[in-house]
Amino acid sequence: MLKLLKKLGKKEWLLALVCLALIFTQVWLELKMPDYMSQITRLVQTEGSQMSEIVKNGAYMLGCALGSLVAAVITGYIASSISSTFSMKLRKNIFDKVENMGMQEVKSFSTSSLITRTTNDVTQIEMLIAMGLQLLIKAPITAVWAITKILNKSWQWSVATAIAVVVLLSVIGMLTIIVLPRFKKVQKLIDKINGVTRENLTGIRVVRAFNAEKYQEDKFEDTNNKLTNLQLFNQKKFAIMQPTMYLTMYALTLSIYFIGATLIKDSLMANKLTLFSDMVVFSSYALQVIMSFLMLAMIFMMLPRAQVSANRINEVLDTDISIKTGKKKSGKKGEVGTVEFKNVSFKYPDADEYLLKNISFKANKGETVAFIGSTGSGKSTLINLVPRFYDATDGEVLIDGVNVKEYDTNSLNNKIGYVPQKAVMFNGTVNSNIAYGDNGKGKITDKKIHEAAQVAQAKEFIEKMDETYNSHIAQGGTNVSGGQKQRLAIARAIARDPEIYIFDDSFSALDYKTDSVLRKELKKYTKDATSLIVAQRIGTIMNADKIIVLEDGKSVGMGTHKELLKTCEVYKQIALSQLSKEELENA
Repeated sequence: MLKLLKKLGKKEWLLALVCLALIFTQVWLELKMPDYMSQITRLVQTEGSQMSEIVKNGAYMLGCALGSLVAAVITGYIASSISSTFSMKLRKNIFDKVENMGMQEVKSFSTSSLITRTTNDVTQIEMLIAMGLQLLIKAPITAVWAITKILNKSWQWSVATAIAVVVLLSVIGMLTIIVLPRFKKVQKLIDKINGVTRENLTGIRVVRAFNAEKYQEDKFEDTNNKLTNLQLFNQKKFAIMQPTMYLTMYALTLSIYFIGATLIKDSLMANKLTLFSDMVVFSSYALQVIMSFLMLAMIFMMLPRAQVSANRINEVLDTDISIKTGKKKSGKKGEVGTVEFKNVSFKYPDADEYLLKNISFKANKGETVAFIGSTGSGKSTLINLVPRFYDATDGEVLIDGVNVKEYDTNSLNNKIGYVPQKAVMFNGTVNSNIAYGDNGKGKITDKKIHEAAQVAQAKEFIEKMDETYNSHIAQGGTNVSGGQKQRLAIARAIARDPEIYIFDDSFSALDYKTDSVLRKELKKYTKDATSLIVAQRIGTIMNADKIIVLEDGKSVGMGTHKELLKTCEVYKQIALSQLSKEELENA
C-alpha cells in the first residue's frame, strides 16, 4: 500500500496536509465542547450563577459544533478530490503499462483479471484514501488528545478506559488476522466471475447453438456461490465488531458512572460538585476515545481488501517489460521494405522447447513471401516476430537492414500494415476503423479511405449501409459479418500506406471469388511494398514470389509454387489435399 501511495503527486500531498490541519482544528473543537459542558454543569448547580454565563458557554459550545461541521465538510471534499484524482492516475498508469506490455506479459494476466485490477481494485484504493484521510488520521489524533485530557482526572476512570481500549484492539487484531487471507481469494474469484461472464457474452451464439445454457449457468453459479460464501464469512466476522464496539462503549459508560457515584459518595461535600463535573467531562472524553476506535474499525474493515488490491495493482505496474523500445527512426540508407530473418529461433521464456528453429530468409521490396504449413507449425508465431509482439530468442529479425530491437516502437510500427488472423473492430464508424491509429504521415484523407476500401473489396457493402462510411461499427464488429470485418481490417492496413504488409491468415473468411479479386487488386496496389502472407489455402499463395513451408517450427521447403511441388513433399501433400492434379498442373 505504501509503495502505491508514493505515486501521489505534490499537489495531492499538499492537499493532504491541508486535510491534516483541518482535522486538527476539528478535533480541537470537538474536545473543547466537554470543557464548556463541564462549565455549564457547574454553573447550573451553583447558587447565584448568572443566566448570561450559562448562555455564553452554550453559545461557545454551539460555535465549536458548527466549526467542527464546517471543517469536516471541507475535509470530506478535499479527501474525495485527492482519492478521485489518484484513482484516475492509477487507471491511466495501469492502462499505459498494459499497452506497452509484450504478448507474453499480457498472457501472464488474464483479460478479466486486468479489467478487475483497472476497475474494482482501483475503486478499493479510492475508497480507502477517501475514508482514510478523514478517519484514519482523525481517529488516533482524537484518541491520544482525549486520553491526555482525562489522565489527571482519576486513576480508576483511566484504568476502566484502558481495559476498554485493550478489548477493542484485541478484537480488531484478531479479525484482521482471520479475514486478510480470504480477501485475496475474494479478488481472485471476482477475476474468475468476470472471466466467466465475459466468456458467456462473447460466445453467446455458440452457447445457444449447443444448448449449453445450463452448463454455463452451473459454471457461473459455482464461482458465484464460492464468492458469496467467502464474502458472507468476511461480513459475519466484521459483524461481530460493531456490537462489540457498542457493548464496550456502554460498559465503559456504566463503569465511569459507577466509579463516579462511588467517588462522590465517599468524598467531602466541597468536592462533590467538582467530582460530578469531572465525571460528566470524563464520560464525554471516554466516549470520544471509543468512537475513535470505532472509526479505526471501519478503516480496518476496508484495509485488508485495499491491501490485496494494492498488491494486485503493483503486480501489473512492476511487471518487467520484455519488449524494450530502441532509438532508431529509420533503416539503412538505400534499404526500403526489406525483411530478413537470420537464423531465428524462438521459444516462450518458461518453455523448454523451441517453437521456431533456425529460420532464415529475405524478402525484398515489392516481393510477396508466403508461409504455409499445418496447424501449430509456427506460421503466426514467425509473423508476430516482425512487429515485435514477441522478440526472437536467438538470431536476428531485420527490417531495412536494422534489427527490429533497435527501432523506436512507433517508427517500426509505421513501417508495417498488420492484418491479424481474427479481424478486430473498434467502436466507432467505418471511417474511424479504416483510418485507425497514427501512421506517422499525417491524417488519412477520405480519398485514401475510399481507395483502400475499394482495393479491399469493401466498397460495395459499405455503400449499401445506411450512412455508408459514417455507419456505426459496434465494439468487436458484432454488427458486420466475418468477411466484412476482414475486408475492413485489410482496408485499414492499406490506408496506412506501409512499406511492409503482414497478412496473418487474413483471407480465410472470404469466399473464393472475393479472395481472388481482392488478391489481384492488392497485388497491383502493393507492387512497391513487401507482403508477408500466412495462409491455409494454396490458392491464396501460389502466385507468391517465395513460399516458405513450415513443419514443427522448421523450414522444410522454400521456393515458388512450381518448384515446391517438385522438391517439397510436405507442400505437395498440402496442395493435393486442396486441389486436384489437373488444377495444380494448370496453375
